[in-house]
Amino acid sequence: MDDYPLLNLFLTMLYLFLWVMWFFLLFKVVTDLFRDHTLNGWAKAGWLIFVILLPYLGVLIYLIVRGRSMHERDAKAVEDSETAFRQYVREAANSEGSSGPTSHVSDLTKLAELKDKGALSAEEYDRAKAKLLA
Repeated sequence: MDDYPLLNLFLTMLYLFLWVMWFFLLFKVVTDLFRDHTLNGWAKAGWLIFVILLPYLGVLIYLIVRGRSMHERDAKAVEDSETAFRQYVREAANSEGSSGPTSHVSDLTKLAELKDKGALSAEEYDRAKAKLLA
């Protein structure tokens, strides 16, 4: 350990961190490229070649040029995923049976919406929920 000073150890750790960070950003950029439906195939290929041939510079330029739209696509993907999940839950809740479970689920959903809108207080919501579940 005498021939490898502490400063070299810190530099090695920094290089390793930057290398791992670059891989993370590279995967994020490549994923974003293939998820973007506004770019045509040639533009995607050009960005991909640029990112691979000039690794650090390519990723940084991509983040500078397309970072905002990258965030918007991420937010839209999260919103679409949440909407699909809510739709799936509604369909699953409605397919449980006839009027029994479905009516309770829809009534509880309506109560939760009223509470979220501020039409019901927490105490009123708890009383109505207990009444429905009784």
